Amino acid sequence: MRLLTTCLLILMLSACATSPTGRNQLILVGDDQMQQMGIDSFQQLKANNKISNDRNKQQYVRCVANHIIEALPQEWSGRDWEVVVFDDDSANAFALPGGKIGVHTGLLTVAETPSQLAAVVGHEIAHVLARHGAERVSLQVASQTGMQLADIMARQHMEGSTEQQILMAGLGIGTQVGVLLPFSRAHESEADQYGLNLMARAGFNPEESIQLWKNMEKASQGQRPPEFLSTHPEPSNRIVALQKYLPEAQKLQQQALNSGRRPNCRL
Repeated sequence: MRLLTTCLLILMLSACATSPTGRNQLILVGDDQMQQMGIDSFQQLKANNKISNDRNKQQYVRCVANHIIEALPQEWSGRDWEVVVFDDDSANAFALPGGKIGVHTGLLTVAETPSQLAAVVGHEIAHVLARHGAERVSLQVASQTGMQLADIMARQHMEGSTEQQILMAGLGIGTQVGVLLPFSRAHESEADQYGLNLMARAGFNPEESIQLWKNMEKASQGQRPPEFLSTHPEPSNRIVALQKYLPEAQKLQQQALNSGRRPNCRL
């Protein structure tokens, strides 16, 4: 038991990393493994979901995404990215390790301008660059390992008892609400901040991210769970945070414009 606990602590300490915004991270999963998982998942998504046959929408989304990709750090801009528009009415988009980006057609009715679409795509790419996928997987691994350790300890003192069952049930709820979901909200907030800078570096107008989330709030009224049990911050809270990040993003956009980055994507 002591050996198992010591090994777990050593593993967690050796897996410490820092996000692009300076937040401490726990990364237990290698980048190569995450990239392969992303590639495999994207292949399944393409096989199981309808890809839009609207050429204009495909070209438009790729135009926005490619401008952002070209402005990424060299480590990321030189990778082989794949952008696919799925025929789905939900206002959603995602990016996966391995350079995979998916956008639902429903998002194009909420993101009314190229800069608003860039705000979403930048946000999703930020998840990948910040290694949020690896962090979430690592948190789940650590959570499950912690529950197994607690189960071993419980078995030593109250094998088969009602108390043991209560302990494990309580740990399951406490882990979910107390660790995994709050970290997911931290990821979303961090991707908002980092993604705003990514879109601005490509020359898109970061101010339009505010209108995007106003559109999102209007489109999702009455359909959201309470924030404390959600992996996404409330749109109104997102808007307040984005307004705080705007000055830095506006400077980055001006630098992009001065260097000739002037995206001209049209649907």
